[in-house]
Amino acid sequence: MDLDPQQLVYDWNTAGGTQPPAQRKVLLYDETLRDGIQSPSVVDPDIEDKIRLLHLMDAIGVDVVDIGLPGAGPRAVADVTRLAEEIRDSRLSIKASCAARTVVRDIEPVVEISQKVGIPIEVMAFIGSSPIRQYAENWELDDILRHSSQALRFAVENGLETTYVTEDTIRSQPASLKRLFENAIECGATKLCLCDTVGHATPDGVAHLIGFTRHLIAGMGVDIKIDWHGHNDRGLALANTLRAVEAGVDRIHGCAVGIGERVGNAAMDQLLMNLKLMGLFEGDLSRLVEYCKLAARATQVAIPPNYPLAGRDAFRTGTGVHAAAIIKAEKKGHQWLADRIYSGVPAGMFGLKQGIEVGHMSGESNVVYWLRSRSIEPQPELVKQIFQLAKRSDRNLEESEIMEAVAAFEG
Repeated sequence: MDLDPQQLVYDWNTAGGTQPPAQRKVLLYDETLRDGIQSPSVVDPDIEDKIRLLHLMDAIGVDVVDIGLPGAGPRAVADVTRLAEEIRDSRLSIKASCAARTVVRDIEPVVEISQKVGIPIEVMAFIGSSPIRQYAENWELDDILRHSSQALRFAVENGLETTYVTEDTIRSQPASLKRLFENAIECGATKLCLCDTVGHATPDGVAHLIGFTRHLIAGMGVDIKIDWHGHNDRGLALANTLRAVEAGVDRIHGCAVGIGERVGNAAMDQLLMNLKLMGLFEGDLSRLVEYCKLAARATQVAIPPNYPLAGRDAFRTGTGVHAAAIIKAEKKGHQWLADRIYSGVPAGMFGLKQGIEVGHMSGESNVVYWLRSRSIEPQPELVKQIFQLAKRSDRNLEESEIMEAVAAFEG
């Protein structure tokens, strides 16, 4: 029969009609080089790796990158300056941004670098907004408002686009947020960044907070964009960020392979993968795994074998039933079918391919496929010997082990 994807895959994900409209553009903000390297277990990459990451972010379609927090000291200033120069000199499409506390002395180096390099740098001015943070810091709401006003006005007066970032927004009181948001907008902020700084949110909480913020903005009659920035302490960062997209935010934050404070941020690579599958991203993601692997190497963070897309096991199977289905699909002459019969993520969409291996859970069809894919004739006795070797093992066989068996057979 002819291949009809709509008949072969019924998609319950879209059956309820809640998926965001495909025509709406959601911007991507990469925090790998700032919040990502604040992880207690990562190594701050050298500048050459940061530059390579910058180019890969540009290649995979990231819109804005946080190139650092120059208020942190001389090394941060040097790296931020060099990255800004690279964006300028290489004519990259990606836009630059810097984090800063809502104090003038943190924003001053951003202004200086922007003027020196000659490119605009968005300021992400952050301050804690939750009552628990206020209590710990001995802050009054008026103190937060005053610091925010001084910092935001300074950035705006110096010609920098400014986003107001309320840390721990998800645990902040509505009345306080109303005053903080209104003040930020009056001071010239063009975006509000809603943060789940400690990974407290659930998807419903995300939707409630975004709905509150959108209603407030609409009531003011202004054109202010909304960011979402989420952490993964409850393992919900990806789900929360996708819910934020559904709830109507304009820009979402993430880090390569989910690195960041404590257990990390929403993973930018997983966000891109899902947006692509949801029809909300049209770019070429064939270099997305390269981005993951470079970030992991540069920060010295190991990618778990079962990590989506970039993990070693993402598209490998040694299970006989699974392999047999893939092989049968390929025999029908449809790569589309083979790429989806046992995978919800089509490997080919991301420049990868399904892999069939040989192990203790395999059938003889695994062995035949493995040999043919390497242009080795699957003679019955050779297949039998490798199959028996696999059954004596407690894992998938390494390529070297199978090739030793082939060499012994041919010898």
